[in-house]
Amino acid sequence: MFWRLTCRFSLAVAAVFAVAGLGVAECVDDPDLRWRLARWLTIAAAAGLLVVSAWSLHISRLMTPALKEIAQAAERIGAGKAGERVFADGTGVVGALNRSFNRMSEQLTTRIAALEEDRQQLRAILSGMVEGVVALDADQRILFANDRAAELLEFPTRTPVGRRLWEVMRRRPLLDLVQLALKRPEPCREELRSSDGSSRSLTVHAARLPGAPPRGAVLVLHDTTELRRLERLRQEFVANVSHELKTPLTGIKLCTETLLAGAVEDPEHRMRFLEQIANQSERLHMLILDLLSLARIESGEELFAFEAVPVQPVVAACLERHRPKAEARRQTLELASEAPPPAVVWADEEAVEQILDNLLDNALKYTPEGGRVRVGWGEENGQVWLQVADDGIGIPESDLPRIFERFYRVDKARSREMGGTGLGLAIVKHLTQAMKGNVHAASRPGQGATFTVRLPRAAPA
Repeated sequence: MFWRLTCRFSLAVAAVFAVAGLGVAECVDDPDLRWRLARWLTIAAAAGLLVVSAWSLHISRLMTPALKEIAQAAERIGAGKAGERVFADGTGVVGALNRSFNRMSEQLTTRIAALEEDRQQLRAILSGMVEGVVALDADQRILFANDRAAELLEFPTRTPVGRRLWEVMRRRPLLDLVQLALKRPEPCREELRSSDGSSRSLTVHAARLPGAPPRGAVLVLHDTTELRRLERLRQEFVANVSHELKTPLTGIKLCTETLLAGAVEDPEHRMRFLEQIANQSERLHMLILDLLSLARIESGEELFAFEAVPVQPVVAACLERHRPKAEARRQTLELASEAPPPAVVWADEEAVEQILDNLLDNALKYTPEGGRVRVGWGEENGQVWLQVADDGIGIPESDLPRIFERFYRVDKARSREMGGTGLGLAIVKHLTQAMKGNVHAASRPGQGATFTVRLPRAAPA
């Protein structure tokens, strides 16, 4: 290419000299002198042409290998092989060109490495996000999807990149949201419910990528299942509290109205109404105390005095407190073992007593007359376990995961007839967790229930 350009330039220069010579020769009157002058000008032009051509050929032979090497190195860089260099020991224009190319290659390699590092950091950040992230092109082809997105959208393949969104999932509301996001400049948001009957809830934010026409969209997915569950629990709690407060207040109001209507002058019946008012007031008082206690535990405001607490005297005192109630119903209240091993827990003694009181109260309440309630303890894996077992009506398996929720009752009508606030097991759970322990329930209908509390064992003195 360079050689061809040089030849054309040389021919153009020779032609200019020849034309100029002929023009000068035409101005001379002597024919013989004009002929000699034209001949010498032509010879000079030809000689100049030969000199320029020879010089051009020499320069072309010097530069062609260097230019070819630079072209090949540029092609390799374009193919993705960074860090290519060329021989740079030459002098003159060729050497300067080679050195400039090497500097450009080094700078390009540095910038590509920085871009690759940024890309890897961005991928690591997106992969570690709790939210799912999906990037789509204008044809809804997946450009990127982190692991969380694959989990939330339940992709059937581990490599969804390169496939269209509708090929890897069939959730029509999400596909419609993507279509809407590609048409609108402002972001879109929608909450999706699972169609398989589960309670999973997803909130999807879709935003169009800038450009005209749109280059694609980005989806950000939030798993709001736990948030919706907590919202339902809050609603149920408010409804249950309202109902539990309403029941004793209604009884107090009716008895009071009856007394005001004239029953207060009837010595035979007024005591029965006054006893009802006293019982319902006590029930209301216990409910409020349990609510306050539960609120303090959950908020962390409950202060615990941790110390080494021997299990045997705490259990013995608790059995004695509940024995009159058990004897009144001809129930047997006993230790599970005649000689249980000594055990010491690292806990708050009052909290341990409250846990045992609530468990024993529940066991006696749901065990029929003549039934048996057993209390035992032991040590295992650095923990002390306390166990309360009965042979009462039992708990259906479907209800076991929820019995520690506030106000949850397996048989609501029967539970309210037996009294209680519906907060006992919730208090047991939160007290146990506050002391770094856990509680577990096992039961079958008609075969009784067993509650096991595990607390940290106190270190030897």
